[in-house]
Formats: sequence, structure tokens, C-alpha cells
Amino acid sequence: MGEKAGKKAGAIVAEEALAAYCPDLAEWPALWRYEDRDVVAGQHIVDCFKPFLLHLLSLGLSPKTLRKHRDNLWLLGGELIRERWETPTLRKRPIEELIASAVDDDGGPRLSHRQSEEEQSSFDSTCRKFHRFRQGRPSPPA
Repeated sequence: MGEKAGKKAGAIVAEEALAAYCPDLAEWPALWRYEDRDVVAGQHIVDCFKPFLLHLLSLGLSPKTLRKHRDNLWLLGGELIRERWETPTLRKRPIEELIASAVDDDGGPRLSHRQSEEEQSSFDSTCRKFHRFRQGRPSPPA
């Protein structure tokens, strides 16, 4: 098998694993939306999340840890859409900039639905991991 065929087969396997890990990933933008125009922004957010989700799958993490990170990313996407909706000037910013301003070495935005400190801490852990991934820095194990 040639190198191109091997890469293509690997990509197919990765996409299948992602589909099993996040079977509703394509639905996330519609679930986050306040109004129809939010769906396009939500799709851009999902596009930014996909490489990280694939990276998480490649780490051999436990199913529980994978679910935690997946669920926290879902929360992050919803918070980003909420922030864009509540602050109209953010709608003009590219999604990558919005993510970069919301996620850093300290974690993510404060969750808006009064989650517990434990839930916020878990969310921040995922956000830090996502930030390090986006910066190209190694991330300690979950």
C-alpha cells in the first residue's frame, strides 16, 4: 500500500473513531444557536474542535476522561455562542480570535449556568488542555 493510501485509510479510521466518540458533533452548532445565523459560527467552532478531539482520541485516554473532555468542549462551544450573542461586537471577530480570548493557561470562561466549582474546575482543565494543544505545546496527561 502506498503512502497516500495509508494516510487516507488512517484518516478514515480517525473519522470513524470521532463519529463513535461524538455521534452528535454535526448537531452541536444547531443546539448552541440563539438564532439561525449562529449555526455558521457554531460550525466554525466545531471545525476548531475537531483536531483536538482527534488528538484526545489518539492519547489512549479512558472512556470516562474522553467523555469529560467532549462534554466540556460542548459547554465551551455553547459559552462562545452565548458570548457572541450577548456582545454583538464579538460577532465580527473571527472564531479563532474568540477562542483565543476565551481560553488560556488559566482555563476557560466562567460557566454561565451556575455549575459547581467542581464542574468549573473540570471545564477549566479541558480548556487549558485545548489551549496548550492550539499553542502546539505538550499537555500533561488528563
